[in-house]
Amino acid sequence: MDHESAQNWLDRYVAAWLSYDPDDISVLFSEDVAYRYHPYDEPIVGRNAVVASWLGQSESGDASTLDAPGTYGGEYSPVAVDGDTVVATGTSRYSDVPGGPVTKTYENCFILRFDDHKRCREFTEYYIRRP
Repeated sequence: MDHESAQNWLDRYVAAWLSYDPDDISVLFSEDVAYRYHPYDEPIVGRNAVVASWLGQSESGDASTLDAPGTYGGEYSPVAVDGDTVVATGTSRYSDVPGGPVTKTYENCFILRFDDHKRCREFTEYYIRRP
């Protein structure tokens, strides 16, 4: 993995979060990905399980909820790339209504590991809400 490839993946990650298109989500991850929304979570294992979780279709207590269109925005960039491992930081912003004022902002750190096809095989997120 290199810096440019990592940035490309992060840009596609944001696009997939905005689209909620299962194909856009699926191509980001390896078939056996281990995905954690929080570092202390048991991982969600497998591409199909991650897609279901993103779409709010998972029984897991760690499943995501769908953001209404126009209520999420994010920018992330790699700060360290070492072999197949990437550390990225960025900001996620949410509004209560589409196009409305930002009501929640989070500072994010992602620890990512990639396979030989530049698909994420391990994803762990750390975040804190900005006061």
